[in-house]
Amino acid sequence: MAGRGKESALDLSKFVDKSIRVKLAGGREVVGVLKGYDQLLNLVLDEAVEYLRDPEDPMRVTDATRSLSLVVCRGTSVMMVVPTAGTEEIANPFQQEAEG
Repeated sequence: MAGRGKESALDLSKFVDKSIRVKLAGGREVVGVLKGYDQLLNLVLDEAVEYLRDPEDPMRVTDATRSLSLVVCRGTSVMMVVPTAGTEEIANPFQQEAEG
């Protein structure tokens, strides 16, 4: 195995210059255009927008946003990377409806 470089578990090359959503440790979510990355999963996002969390329930992300412009996401904080094209939000099938 000598001589082999460390390979990333993800192939992000197909997402360069495309919009992605990144979930970070601590619950933050950022959407932006992937401009670069490395084998440690450090990401560079342009035109980034952070989705703000609900002040009453920090684990819930709201539709409120703030513009961040150019962002570097440290690889140790990246929990999930998802392309925004072809995805849609659906209702949670496991959530119990409140009886009124």
